[in-house]
Amino acid sequence: MREPRNPLAISFAVWQAIFLREAIDRLFDMRAAWFWLLIEPALHIAFITVVYSAVRMYTVGGIDVALWIIVGMLGFFLFRRTAIQVMYAVDSNRPLFAYRQVKPFDPAIVRAVLEAFLMAIIASVILAAAALLGHDSLPRDPLLVALAVGGLWLFGLGYGLVASVLMELVPETEHILKLLMMPLYLISGVIMPMASVRQPYREFLLMNPIVHGVELVRQGFVPYYHVVPGVDMAYLYAWVLVSLLLGLLLYRRFALQLVMK
Repeated sequence: MREPRNPLAISFAVWQAIFLREAIDRLFDMRAAWFWLLIEPALHIAFITVVYSAVRMYTVGGIDVALWIIVGMLGFFLFRRTAIQVMYAVDSNRPLFAYRQVKPFDPAIVRAVLEAFLMAIIASVILAAAALLGHDSLPRDPLLVALAVGGLWLFGLGYGLVASVLMELVPETEHILKLLMMPLYLISGVIMPMASVRQPYREFLLMNPIVHGVELVRQGFVPYYHVVPGVDMAYLYAWVLVSLLLGLLLYRRFALQLVMK
């Protein structure tokens, strides 16, 4: 007789099955679904670049404006897409909870990993296209880029965990969380340089951890980029730690409600 598998082996088997299911759904749910995953950030980048070119602004913080937009946009999209996918992980995979091996946290972590994988491919394609157009798109400090990108991804995971539980307990919060994403796009330093914001308003914007991640990703690509004072990797990871711990505590506390609703 076969020996029973240990819990870790069971978890990995569950994650693998959910990963394949989610990947097929994301890439082949509709015609050319993979194309739309790429074209959304590409169109955002192209539009903002054209706007900056129209006002004859060619550098931001000492670096090429196109690279500034590309890197910032990709960092924010990693956070936003991860957060949104994790937010709806429980609701989209509810039939799987009929299997006792599948826990509410499983589809959440799998969706976050899948989003990181897809965004890595999308970022590689966009950065390669930028290099072909003559932009220096290779990161000068890969370790700094990895730490900043990892922080944005983990914060997206933590944000999504907390938001998904809130949406299950109080469905009306879904509308608030959706509305919150648009202001985040505007106040995270993605399309507006933080250096152009006067004090004391800049201090309020720097309370947003996404600003720190986006700015540090840019610094990792171009070391001489003029980062605004106050940007701190430790601050970003403090938010990561708090959001992940809170999200995991909520998942553990309300696991039965998430499954039975």
